[in-house]
Amino acid sequence: MRTVIVNGTVIHATGREESDVSIDNGRIEAIGARAAGGIAAGPDDTIIDARGCFVIPGGVDAHVHMQLDTGSTSSSDTFESGSIAAAHGGTTTIIDFAEQRAGGNVLESFEKRMAEAESQCAIDWGLHQVLGGVDKQALIDARTLIEREGVASIKLFMAYPGRLYSDDGQMLRALQMCADTGMMAMVHAENGLAIDVLIEQAIEAGNSSPEFHSRTRPPELEAEAVHRAAVLSRVAGNAPLYIVHLSSSHALHEVVDARTRGTNIFAETCPQYLHLSLEDHLGKGWPDGAAYICSTPLRSKHEHHHADLWEGLRVDQLAVVSTDHCPFCLREQKLANGEAFNVVPNGIGGVEHRMDLVYQGVVAGHISEERWVEVCSTAPAQLFGLPQKGRIAQGADADIVIYDPAATTVISASTHHMNLDHSAYEGMALRGAVRTVLSHGNVIVDNGKFFGRAGNGKYLRRNVSHNIR
Repeated sequence: MRTVIVNGTVIHATGREESDVSIDNGRIEAIGARAAGGIAAGPDDTIIDARGCFVIPGGVDAHVHMQLDTGSTSSSDTFESGSIAAAHGGTTTIIDFAEQRAGGNVLESFEKRMAEAESQCAIDWGLHQVLGGVDKQALIDARTLIEREGVASIKLFMAYPGRLYSDDGQMLRALQMCADTGMMAMVHAENGLAIDVLIEQAIEAGNSSPEFHSRTRPPELEAEAVHRAAVLSRVAGNAPLYIVHLSSSHALHEVVDARTRGTNIFAETCPQYLHLSLEDHLGKGWPDGAAYICSTPLRSKHEHHHADLWEGLRVDQLAVVSTDHCPFCLREQKLANGEAFNVVPNGIGGVEHRMDLVYQGVVAGHISEERWVEVCSTAPAQLFGLPQKGRIAQGADADIVIYDPAATTVISASTHHMNLDHSAYEGMALRGAVRTVLSHGNVIVDNGKFFGRAGNGKYLRRNVSHNIR
């Protein structure tokens, strides 16, 4: 049975059209311009009227952490609860991480993560592979994952010495593998050794309040790491390089400079760096300030970070908005080890609100509707090897969102669907809202009600590319 979406405005990354969309067997069958008659629906077709709404590709959140084991706790959203929350917010694909730590085995970490996710996800999903112990065997195993499991990306950490940190030599070896294979190297770019010194000095001086999480991770140390990663990428043969959760004007400048030098570099930012600030959020003190501890940290509203990041999105200096969704409940997790910034688990929950929060940039005139679709859906699908996602096109997966730009909502922990006892965006009034979400042509969310099922999401094998630019 076909489904036909009628009377909506289809928004692509490259333009818009007043067209109907037909869906058959989980894929987009046709797009018919209404000026040419649209798509004629048959008597057995299901009709969805999108009058007054945008018809956009389902969101692709390429950076989430469901049920992430930190060693002392686990992020509060399971793959089930987190994927259902994502669906409510118009995201139909997530990419999480399998995490190898120093001394661990890459293939075993991947298999463990697959077992955790495959029966839970309500939407389609994939995995990046974290290399936290870069050695000869880890690099061999990462190559194995390309063919065996369709893993097209690794993640490297320039932060967190003793846990996930890679030194420059390890970074170079991993980037050489990426240049050779076409795998995307995602990099957490902060100078972890210097940050650890600043943290130690702050604690010794009695400066343990939430704001010192940001003050001990200054933007200069994010920018320095971005610069170093870009140099190593070029030396390695111009490996595809993707800077995660970029938070500062300083780091953005380094991305732009690296691109002028021919570096094959891309970067994402996250909603928290577009809307939240050190003073208004980390500056709240205990206990509320703990909710805003994340890495990279929130930046000062007295500098130009917000404006520069929005402008970076507008002109394609920043390619993607992901969430780095990593939620922890406030008292039982964030504050479980006491009121000191260096013992609070890092992370903010936001997978449900990404599409809405970025749409506020459209409302404010920072970006166009087309660019909104591009950074939330089309670009992450392209960069991470998912050609069937992120676009409204014949033959693509029928992951579609009907978005009402005239709707208004207010974010609240009392109404969100994440397994989280607070919201970083509590009380924020939004223009625009998700009305209907389809995954493979099936309605899984409609007017706030969930009609999907845990386990219905498909694992996505992804492609690598030697020609990402």
